[in-house]
Amino acid sequence: MMESQECFPGMYVPANLPPLPRQDRVLLNKSSVCSRTYFVVVMVFFHVYIINVIALLFFVHYNNGPVEMSPSDDGVPPMISNESSDLRKSPGQKSPVTAHLPRIEGIRVGHVQKVSLVPNKVHEMRTLSLKPLLFEIPDFLSEEECRVVVQLAQLKGLTESQATEAEDPGETADQLDLSPEEIFNLLDLDQDGQLQLHEILTLSRAQDGIWLAPEHLQEIHAGLQADPDHPGLLSLEQFKRLSRRELWRFPTRPTAKRTQLVWNSRHTWLYQGEGAHHILRGLRKRVTRLTQVPPVLLELSEPLQVVRYEQGGHHRAHHDSGLVHPEAACSHTRLAANISAHFETPCRYITVLFYLNSVEGGGETTFPVADNRTYEEEALIQNDVDLLDTRKSCDKGNLRVKPTQGTAIFWYNHLSDGEGWVGELDEYSLHGDCVLTRGTKWVANNWINIDPDQQRQARYQNLVAPQQEGEGDSGESPDQHNDLHQDL
Repeated sequence: MMESQECFPGMYVPANLPPLPRQDRVLLNKSSVCSRTYFVVVMVFFHVYIINVIALLFFVHYNNGPVEMSPSDDGVPPMISNESSDLRKSPGQKSPVTAHLPRIEGIRVGHVQKVSLVPNKVHEMRTLSLKPLLFEIPDFLSEEECRVVVQLAQLKGLTESQATEAEDPGETADQLDLSPEEIFNLLDLDQDGQLQLHEILTLSRAQDGIWLAPEHLQEIHAGLQADPDHPGLLSLEQFKRLSRRELWRFPTRPTAKRTQLVWNSRHTWLYQGEGAHHILRGLRKRVTRLTQVPPVLLELSEPLQVVRYEQGGHHRAHHDSGLVHPEAACSHTRLAANISAHFETPCRYITVLFYLNSVEGGGETTFPVADNRTYEEEALIQNDVDLLDTRKSCDKGNLRVKPTQGTAIFWYNHLSDGEGWVGELDEYSLHGDCVLTRGTKWVANNWINIDPDQQRQARYQNLVAPQQEGEGDSGESPDQHNDLHQDL
């Protein structure tokens, strides 16, 4: 027993114990007993350590993780509280906690997710592109729902949709107090001392009015006698001799050949709030489930736009939302912001497009630069191919979606800012409508308006949301839609 005392010091062992019978004595190796004891102690401490680490991870996840978009009583994700002013920030400012806008992952092109949008039915949502993040949901609307939406639009009456000249860019330049040299240098992208067609086209496309093609710009230069020696090239001296107002007003002169319109269609707006047709209210709830955006943001967004294209109708490639810029104010929050801004732009975080009928020919929705490796404005016009001109180059785009009745597509017009809010414009969201060659095309748009400036969005919600109190739709039990999205 003296060996045991060496392994376990301080252990009392009676000295008068009789020795074990010779045949029953078990020979133990001293190092074996010590090694096994040490191993047991080490394993106990290791398991305690692992348990503590796991507990710490759970604590951090549930206390500092993003806001969970769990269904509320009406079966849709909860709204952002108007009282949580600490959740909003202005661009460039850090806030303790950032409000979180859900953003569905595309995973890869062709990936399919199961989506629970209505009781007792599962939809499949397929990823069409990652730049922009674009999804397609077949049978989003039933044939009956499509018919009702079209009839409601016809009942209300559709108005002509044509491009009109935007506010005079010359007046904007005057407000900014820009000299001709500063404007010239701003347009001269390659800084070669001459303005080329594609450089001036960049300016024309920055305006929310008539979009010019190269041949139309040459026509304007010839009409103004602005470029007598090199058609399509303007020097600084030639540019100085031009009147900005004359340059922009020339296309609208009765004597000038009119530029092709940006789009050619008829449209109307349908209210989806309290008192609206139950199909319109149900459609809005379904969009809320699909995008997982808080309902208050959809309630405060633009109404449902219904558009009809006749044969020959088209829409040049464009972005639904505007660039994020400190000098620009969002159209939907400008009054609430109570600020003066040089520019006003639509701020549409998400576009949801519904096809209300199947077309006979043409009319595809085109995404010219979807999943391109890079995006450059100059690359949109190369070798006499203008990817923005859906009348001539629709088949040159990277992705086209054929209109099929009941199908919905939706995409994010903005990137994430990295903190769960609206970031920069996703330039890959450029899209348009190919020329309708036969029949009639009916579509509808739900735009979800969110200001990239959280502070302005918060003021807008505080100003307008109280007027929406009491407005709501009765929904199904939240237990029916606990898991809205699931990979297939």
